[in-house]
Amino acid sequence: MRGKSLRGKMWSCLLLLLLALLLMAAGCGGDAGPDDEAADQGEGEVEESVTILLSTTTSTYDSGLLDYLIPVFTEQTGIEVEILSQGTGQALETGKRGDADVLLVHDRAAELELVEEGFFVDRHDVMYNDYVIVGPAEDPAGVKDVESVVEAFNLISAGGHTFVSRGDDSGTHRKELRLWEEAGVDPAGADWYLPAGQGMGATLTMAHENLAYTLTDRATYVSMKDELELEIVLEGDPALFNQYGIMAVNPEKHPHVKYEQALQFIEFLMSEEGQELISSFQVAGETLFFPGLGI
Repeated sequence: MRGKSLRGKMWSCLLLLLLALLLMAAGCGGDAGPDDEAADQGEGEVEESVTILLSTTTSTYDSGLLDYLIPVFTEQTGIEVEILSQGTGQALETGKRGDADVLLVHDRAAELELVEEGFFVDRHDVMYNDYVIVGPAEDPAGVKDVESVVEAFNLISAGGHTFVSRGDDSGTHRKELRLWEEAGVDPAGADWYLPAGQGMGATLTMAHENLAYTLTDRATYVSMKDELELEIVLEGDPALFNQYGIMAVNPEKHPHVKYEQALQFIEFLMSEEGQELISSFQVAGETLFFPGLGI
């Protein structure tokens, strides 16, 4: 009986020891205090930056202007800007679908119409420059001898001199088609008229390779002229004025767009600092864009 009693006491001691160990473990692994909880929640937590999508014409991208402006904006706001470089016609369609947050384009009449239709809001005339006609130095059409783009287009078409068109429904292409119409010429299908169906940089390269004429925004030409055997053969005609507008996609039509951040980008470009940055941007010592509303 005594042996059994001893063994019982031993089992009781073991059980009590095991229970004590379990209680100690539970105490160590108990709920964290307020300070511990804050530390656990903050540890490894990184605030995500917001990215907006800017759909813009190739001229603002190819010229290097956006590489100059956007880092300043991002540094000030923490908002990243992803760039979708398209012709203006494509950019407008992208915005109408709600596939971008903000647009920087250059077809003022179309922009104002789409604002009126409710697709875009907060539109501003942000900057301007001009178009020029470039061609081979020999200038076989004699464009340098005239002062108006209408006369120039008539000389090019009458002589059958090769002309490369953007052909991509961009702002430049739309402008070119209006100028042909003013000149009373329908170039479609002519053997001297070559639609590139590409951006301004590729169109200039194609004109260079074919020793042809083309209509280009001044900014893209200046940024590429060292690579081209093309010269400005006509400039200064008021018909060649080129206005750029910036606007946000309407959040009432597309609630998913990042409207508040897009508005911050618009306000930055329209601010005194943003306008000064635009006017200070140069390539080869030449100012490519001028702030605000032009003529």
